[in-house]
Amino acid sequence: MVDGKITIALLGQPNSGKSTLFNGLTGLKQHVGNWPGKTVEKKQGSFTHNGMEYIVTDLPGTYSLSANSDEEIVTRDYIASGNADVVCILADSSQLERSMFMLADFAGIDVPCFLVLNLADVAKDQGKNIDPKKIESKIGIPVILMSATDVKKYDSFFECMEKALKDKTKLDYSSLEKGYETVEGYSDLKTIISDGLVEGYSSTWLCAKAVEGDKVVRAKIENALSGEKKASYEKTIKTLDKGALSTGECKFAWIDEILDGSVNKVETSVKMGKFDRAITSKTWGKLVVVLVVIGGLLLSFIPALPIMLLGGCVTMLDEPIRTALTNANASPILIGIICDCLLMCIANTVKMLGFAFGITLVFGMFEESGIMARISYVFDNTMSKMGLQGKSVMPFLVSFGCTIGGASSSRVIDNWGQKILTIALAWAVPCGAAWAIIPMLATSFFGGYGVLVIVAILVVMIIHIWITSKIFGRHLVKKEDRYGIIMELPPYHKPKWKSLLRYVFGRTKDMFFRVIKVIIPVCLVFWFLSYSSIGVEGSVLYKVGTFIEPVTKFFGLSWQLFMAFIASSIGKEGAVGVLTALFSQTGTIFGAVAGSNEAVANSTQLLINNISGPQALAFMFAITFNMPCVVALAATYQETHSAKWTTLITLYYEASALILAFLAYHVGLLIM
Repeated sequence: MVDGKITIALLGQPNSGKSTLFNGLTGLKQHVGNWPGKTVEKKQGSFTHNGMEYIVTDLPGTYSLSANSDEEIVTRDYIASGNADVVCILADSSQLERSMFMLADFAGIDVPCFLVLNLADVAKDQGKNIDPKKIESKIGIPVILMSATDVKKYDSFFECMEKALKDKTKLDYSSLEKGYETVEGYSDLKTIISDGLVEGYSSTWLCAKAVEGDKVVRAKIENALSGEKKASYEKTIKTLDKGALSTGECKFAWIDEILDGSVNKVETSVKMGKFDRAITSKTWGKLVVVLVVIGGLLLSFIPALPIMLLGGCVTMLDEPIRTALTNANASPILIGIICDCLLMCIANTVKMLGFAFGITLVFGMFEESGIMARISYVFDNTMSKMGLQGKSVMPFLVSFGCTIGGASSSRVIDNWGQKILTIALAWAVPCGAAWAIIPMLATSFFGGYGVLVIVAILVVMIIHIWITSKIFGRHLVKKEDRYGIIMELPPYHKPKWKSLLRYVFGRTKDMFFRVIKVIIPVCLVFWFLSYSSIGVEGSVLYKVGTFIEPVTKFFGLSWQLFMAFIASSIGKEGAVGVLTALFSQTGTIFGAVAGSNEAVANSTQLLINNISGPQALAFMFAITFNMPCVVALAATYQETHSAKWTTLITLYYEASALILAFLAYHVGLLIM
């Protein structure tokens, strides 16, 4: 207990409903960051029950407590540290034989706990009849059967939690230990390793992990021993081989013993459905996944549209606010800041977050219904070549529509390093805004050969993703963490819409305030740099642009093109509008970014008269592969919780975009 608050840790395998329970308990009273010194996501929240305040820590979803990844090390170290007053272990009721492996791996950690058999509704649909009381009598800790999606029925959870806290219930693993005694080397280690040798762990747990070959545990034991015991320990360890298989058999045998007589199932023949046969097909599987994700992308526009229209309504306030300020004799600078900058920021943020809302809702539905697990299975082998998991394919495909949606959809990836790497690679995918202007520019400057430019951009995209995965991957995903998933496809089940909507609305609200904090400062800086009372030539950007033009020409970009390149980081749609304003000497730079692009179609000849073919080629590659937009930047920060990595990704893409512009320009000089 810290400052009068009780701390609960949620422990469970991926897809056990841990996040659903966390959201159900804490609502919007939660924050996300990283564990100190680790690239592992840390989620904490709070709730109040019977006048007592509770802190909930949602531990990383792992399949075991072995030292196979940073997530597993963080999880077991936190539990053993005593920071949690009680541990809530979750298991999937529909797949108890597999999901209770976490309970077996927890056995021997000296912390009060209780067991939640989640997804009871899914188990019931499977014809399973589970008796939690029988399981409770076998393992000595409180056990409940529940569905975390139904927040109205959390009373049994609170009763179970309070009992575990009051009685400080510890897991009875005596029969598991009898199984361990048959494993080679375990009994020898038992005579050497005593309880309390390593704080927080029993001798049973330490001996089992030492037999399994857990390097971190072995090192802790060795450091704690001395003299003859240390020598005997080192001698015994050298004789052990393939212990993980033997202890694993003991754990599954213990699980079978617990479930024997506690779970009854109506025997039904299970056949693979048409969709599963199609999505797991070696021939058609990947195509089916791509079509499913594209379908989800299109479907996301339905819930997104009302919010996006609301963003459009915000822009309708421009004229009345501008008129009111003018009538009040407000200064042009104040009018520009409020109408051209702040109002535009809010309108664009609402529009973009509408799409993020739709993406989060639709792909949250995929996650809860079991479709996401199948997507992960199909693409896991392909994605693993870049150090990623199968779920990463979804952000890539979504980014063709909008990088913001790609960043938002990465939240289904449970490994923090893989999540950041996925977002970093998704930035290389040209978004819908880029595709709205690149074909127009390509055909305007190169006619029928414009299609070759588009093909070249797609080829460069693939190469870019591969190179970026090599550069960022070695820092974000260690080689030892790059392994394929071993998984049982979960059964399909209907999403609990109330729980899902509560989560989606909460995330979207949180994202709005986080995003706006990034967008407003960036846009304000850009507005002040582009502001001038005497036209474009009086702005700071003009003076800076003309001053550095000798450098920007090296990349094939005149100062006008370079300013448009910078402006495209605010929004790619505004890049051509900025060029029009600069070449025609009408309007303002920021106004061209913030305003509509109705004049873009009529500006083609103006651009052709002022830009050469090689320059146009350089410009297209530059704006395609630079930072997608400032909202995507904010969304990336929202998902990564890291200013460091968000900054690194941004600088990397700005630099790589200029390098690609340089290459495109000089290739253009050779062929044109």
